[in-house]
Amino acid sequence: QVHLVESGGGLVQPGGSLRLSCAASGGIGSIGAMGWHRQAPGKQLELVASINSDDNEKYVDSVKGRFTISRDNAKNTGYLQMNSLRPEDTAVYYCTMLIRDLTENSFARYWGQGTQVTVSS
Repeated sequence: QVHLVESGGGLVQPGGSLRLSCAASGGIGSIGAMGWHRQAPGKQLELVASINSDDNEKYVDSVKGRFTISRDNAKNTGYLQMNSLRPEDTAVYYCTMLIRDLTENSFARYWGQGTQVTVSS
């Protein structure tokens, strides 16, 4: 059974940095694209950043130049480095991965449990 475990959230002051991690485990065959979403109170879920298997990165405009998505395929882990954090970045952050497990011939999307990021002085 594939599952994702996130870590790295917390409370940080404006201008600070956090690094989120998302580790996949279970019967993993291969991992395709990875992404990070966030949901702030009263707002819809938003795709913040994504990276495909060719390491092509995409970002929502509000985080460009501040956030960096990366992956370590050997560790089945994805990361989101967040710098110059702002109060409006406060949200629950979820990682997603497209994973083909060892028993399937197609990819399925898996979600992490979510980690709270709070930016406040």
